[in-house]
Amino acid sequence: MMKSIKTCLVIAGIVLLPASCGTIRPFSEAEGALIVSGGAEVPFRVLQITDRQDSVLLRTPCGKVRNFAGDPAFRLLIERLKTTLEAENGAGIAAPQVGISKSVFLFMRTDLPGLPVHVAVNPRIVNHPDTTVCFERDGCLSIPDRSGNSVRYPWIDVEYWNEKGEKVRERLDGYSRRNSFTAIIFQHEYDHTKGVLFTDKLCE
Repeated sequence: MMKSIKTCLVIAGIVLLPASCGTIRPFSEAEGALIVSGGAEVPFRVLQITDRQDSVLLRTPCGKVRNFAGDPAFRLLIERLKTTLEAENGAGIAAPQVGISKSVFLFMRTDLPGLPVHVAVNPRIVNHPDTTVCFERDGCLSIPDRSGNSVRYPWIDVEYWNEKGEKVRERLDGYSRRNSFTAIIFQHEYDHTKGVLFTDKLCE
């Protein structure tokens, strides 16, 4: 009888294991397959708004990333996003732009020496002023051959997790291409995680 119970528990465990693991993995099976489809030095294909299927994903709000710290697929995603950003000569890139519908993006720190690229996971904008600015020549890797002036906040207070799983709280400011526009880059990439494009925020 005891042996039978143990056997049933083992079988139950095997049946339940995939569902249990599915709740803690950072990515879906399809997303994981896309991430591991190339090495760290291989850029992703950037989704384009002109493609019907790409457009649907670009317009879909992203889910949060769970249990990402130390996950090999997450580390590879970040490395490939960096490779893609460099190849595209951009200032920022969000995971949904490469087919990963998760709230993750890279943004260039134009306010810091050397213009380092930082990682934002599950970001939030927690405060901003009532006033806005009209940022000139906003553009997007997913909207080819088009730019426009977009409505943005001159500064934002943000919260996010970095790639090490550490929580970051800071104020980002700057909206001038001549000096710093880190706050603008963050807002642009944050919008991507909500299914919003800069063309939705053009100045009148």
